[in-house]
Amino acid sequence: MGLSLAMKILKSHLLKGELIPGEEIAIRIDQTLTQDSTGTMAYLQLEAMDIENVQTQNSLAYIDHNILQQGFENADDHEFIKSAANKYGITFSKAGGGICHQVNLEQFAKPGHTLLGSDSHTPTGGGLGELAIGAGGLEVAVAMARGFYFVKVPKIYRVNLKGSLPPYANAKDVILYILGRLTVKGGTGYIMEYSGEGVRSLSVTDRATICNMGAELGATTSIFPSD
Repeated sequence: MGLSLAMKILKSHLLKGELIPGEEIAIRIDQTLTQDSTGTMAYLQLEAMDIENVQTQNSLAYIDHNILQQGFENADDHEFIKSAANKYGITFSKAGGGICHQVNLEQFAKPGHTLLGSDSHTPTGGGLGELAIGAGGLEVAVAMARGFYFVKVPKIYRVNLKGSLPPYANAKDVILYILGRLTVKGGTGYIMEYSGEGVRSLSVTDRATICNMGAELGATTSIFPSD
């Protein structure tokens, strides 16, 4: 039996361990993203690792969460993140540049690549066939500094989509239905992998919406095939 899409990506990025569900492996990370709510600590941790440049193909720092300037704290955080981006070769997106997971999908996501982000909706990138995983700031800092991420091999939860959506329904209805069936814990320990002839009728935006809300299932990530 052949490997699923997610397992193929894990296999192509495998640095250490075996692809056995529940076993810990190290995988190569192609891209990272942070946002300003989590980025300050991530870049403080990156500085402590004493590196010159990030080891990923590209890393991105977004300012999109704490952009209301009522005090000096947010502004100081933003200046620090910008200085870290300049120092380590990280692409910086200033306040007003857009929401991290959406801009990353539009501008940087690549089918078959891996993305590790310190934002819970990083899995939005799965709408383009990218293995996009949300993680803690320290884990993202390690990925930037060393280029790898340790994770326990998830199981694959395959969702077979049939037919097409009627005019009165949209992609959010699909993921809300799945949440209703599986609950907010139903995806824990799984990668939600969507397949079937119904995929063809969904736009990238539709697929990204479903992957975005896979976080509400507790899933490691969600992914659609790229066509």
